[in-house]
Amino acid sequence: MAQNKRLFAWFAAPPLPLTPSPTRDEGESEPPAIPAPFPPLWGKGLGIEGQKQKDRQPLGRIDGATKLVGVIGWPVAHSLSPVMHNAAFDALGLNWRYVAMPVRTEDVGAALRGLRALGFQGVNVTVPHKQRVVPHLAGISPEARTLGAVNTLSAGPDGWHGDNTDARGFIRDLIAHGVDVKGKMCLVLGAGGAARAVVYALTAAGGRVAVFNRTHTRALDLVSDLTGLFPGGVLTAHAMAQLGDFVRDGERAPGLIVNTTSVGMWPDAGTSPWPDGLKIPPETVVYDLVYKPLRTRFLEQAESCGARTIDGIGMLVHQGAEALQLWTGQEAPIDVMTGAAREAAASMTESEAANGEKEHQHL
Repeated sequence: MAQNKRLFAWFAAPPLPLTPSPTRDEGESEPPAIPAPFPPLWGKGLGIEGQKQKDRQPLGRIDGATKLVGVIGWPVAHSLSPVMHNAAFDALGLNWRYVAMPVRTEDVGAALRGLRALGFQGVNVTVPHKQRVVPHLAGISPEARTLGAVNTLSAGPDGWHGDNTDARGFIRDLIAHGVDVKGKMCLVLGAGGAARAVVYALTAAGGRVAVFNRTHTRALDLVSDLTGLFPGGVLTAHAMAQLGDFVRDGERAPGLIVNTTSVGMWPDAGTSPWPDGLKIPPETVVYDLVYKPLRTRFLEQAESCGARTIDGIGMLVHQGAEALQLWTGQEAPIDVMTGAAREAAASMTESEAANGEKEHQHL
């Protein structure tokens, strides 16, 4: 025990200067003793003998017991996920940390093997890897298989298991805003991966969904893929050029309009997927998945028509909260994650505006 204490004091002492110390002449007095060691690197109530950890770890600390999770994509430098997840871990008192890891397309398999070998508990997956990770998984949830994409990996004894929390995250944010889509006409702009998750969620919740896309065939493919899952659902595909006639038809007035495209995202914040001059009914709820900037031109158009608007931070937070619960088994602190994500998104947009940077929006 005494030896352990001596070893700890040695490791905890401040680093010695890198420059060589002057030599001492014979008979010269001994130099001053090394300063007392720094405070221990663990939380209150922990000692070197390993007393019970009754208190949480100090915020932001990493030690040998820290559990790691993160996000892979290319690029991921501007991901908001580390900010909101680490804020959640601190609020829950968990000794977990979340990091962003840029992974090139050709390195996806090697990265997943490496993260498993390093003991990572979970991984979020963002573009362009949501489909590419599938061949490297030991299992995949029915929802992820249906959506054809994986955004969350959990470590299992036999390898990585994939899930998709995007659809759940979207519908949970609608519920949080008091939006009920059952029986309502829902217009979805776009037919990409994000649109697939949104259409799946809306149809499962009882909404009547009309998908609009510049390339009509892509909208048709999406609708064809999902129609079989909801035999009683109303799911139609349209070219974007048909949007005006559809909206002006009083019998098909939309209760919800969702932009799932990247149109209007920084640095092209002056653009919008919604045609100029086309009025949005004031009783409509307008949702934009874009959160860079938080207030897009599309949302400004909707507000000018008297419509209620919702930005994309909520879906980001709720899909992340679903992942956090899968990994930790604990309910995520939604308010904490939302506050952290909003603050980071606002400061990030201001920084990019000042620097003129062009980055993609990532989870």
